[in-house]
Amino acid sequence: MEQVQRQRSGRRPGRKPLIGPEHHAVLVEIATQMPRCSLDELTREFNHRSALSVCSATVRKALREAGVKRVRAQRKSAERAASGARSRVGYQALHRRADGTSGMNTDLTDAEWALLADLFERQGGRGAPPRHERRLLLNACLYVVRTGCAWRLLPKEVFPPWRAVYKAFRGWAHSGVFEAMHDRLRQQWRARMGRSPMPTAAIIDAQSTRSTPQGGPSGFDAGKKVKGRKRHLVVDTLGLLLAVSVTAASVQDRDAAAAVVAAASAKAPTLQTLYADAAYGGRSAQAIELTHGIAVHIVRHPGNRSTGTWQTAQQPLWPEEAPAGFVVQAKRWVVERTHAWNERSRRLLAHHDRSTWAPVAWIWLTEARILATRLAQRFI
Repeated sequence: MEQVQRQRSGRRPGRKPLIGPEHHAVLVEIATQMPRCSLDELTREFNHRSALSVCSATVRKALREAGVKRVRAQRKSAERAASGARSRVGYQALHRRADGTSGMNTDLTDAEWALLADLFERQGGRGAPPRHERRLLLNACLYVVRTGCAWRLLPKEVFPPWRAVYKAFRGWAHSGVFEAMHDRLRQQWRARMGRSPMPTAAIIDAQSTRSTPQGGPSGFDAGKKVKGRKRHLVVDTLGLLLAVSVTAASVQDRDAAAAVVAAASAKAPTLQTLYADAAYGGRSAQAIELTHGIAVHIVRHPGNRSTGTWQTAQQPLWPEEAPAGFVVQAKRWVVERTHAWNERSRRLLAHHDRSTWAPVAWIWLTEARILATRLAQRFI
């Protein structure tokens, strides 16, 4: 009798669909807020908002019923930007540093040294007094990272012997002095910018740089066609470093994300959001969300044709055309700018060290030097 009634009503027998018309508004809202997300990311967000547990195939069918479809970006030829008045770009008077006590413009000024002196000077204690000034040793390390010269090529008439400089650099790197120096200056700069000491959002990215015949672990990045090592950075929304790791260039971004995100979460437990590119999507993003409770947002290029763009039944009057070439992407440009800051130091253009701890120490020292220069402007 029941089967006869179903046939008369025109409905197919079976269980009630998990996603009904009452959930279509949630799907439309997600597609509007996250237009370039993948189907798996949209499914996870829908399960989180609706407290359901459905698969991507069910969500795909519900999207079709709600009138939401995926549209591939339309490519167009590149257009030259309109020429107009441009601000001056390049070295200005602020960038031209005066020569320090050793005759090099890479030396720390008195204002910069006042911010860092207590980290390097030993107060009291037993033992023989130091043979070389800590400030002079640190200036020698800054000269090496800025110019990219070899340890043995340090100017003998200006700096202490290279063996003494290298011994001090190795000791400071292993004891975490450079990282502690950067963490202190980062909090001071965030306070100066009106931010809280601990960030709540971060950006992750990797950069492949070539290696040298010096040796050490290296690999081949098939995507960038680079043989060398890869730097994995996690920065805050100001571009200030939170965590860094160095691996072979053959290591995928998603495989090295766990270690560097764990280091950033331990240093800044307040992290809630992490922005990344498509290389960290999928299982890597799910693992980060489950392990650390951080929401991972994948920022994709507008011309990305693999995922496309979700559009509702209300079609736009003018379809969006994907721009060709370089496009500034939200949040991701911050970490790209940090990579550019690091490349000002010639020691970081290629990996000249056989060890794996030295490249990490050079990055911490470079970023700390940038912050020290910014903060010292207050005293000038």
